[in-house]
Amino acid sequence: MNKEEKYFHDVGASVDGALSGKLFGKLCFKINKKAFCCFFEDEMVFKLNGDFHKKALTLNGSQLFDPSKKGRPMKEWVQVPFEHHKHWKKFATAAAEYVGG
Repeated sequence: MNKEEKYFHDVGASVDGALSGKLFGKLCFKINKKAFCCFFEDEMVFKLNGDFHKKALTLNGSQLFDPSKKGRPMKEWVQVPFEHHKHWKKFATAAAEYVGG
C-alpha cells in the first residue's frame, strides 16, 4: 500500500458510519450503502455538491471524475490529487453528509 492509498483509507475510515467497499471495481467508502468517496489513480474522488464541489474544482489538477476516460465525466464526482490531501478529510465529510442525507 502506497502513501496515497494509506491516506485514503485513513480519511475514509475516519468518517462516522463509513464502511469500505467497491465502486466500479475501485476501493471506496459508503454511508447507508451509498458511495461517497473512492480511490482512483492514487487520487481521492468525492461525490460533492454546492460550495464543496466548487471549491474542489478550483484546486490545481482537480477534475470531474471520468473513470472510463471517454469524455463522460460524472458531474457530481470530483477527483482531487494527492497534493491537496490536506483537503481530503473535509471533502470526505461533506460527501458523506451529502449522500447520507
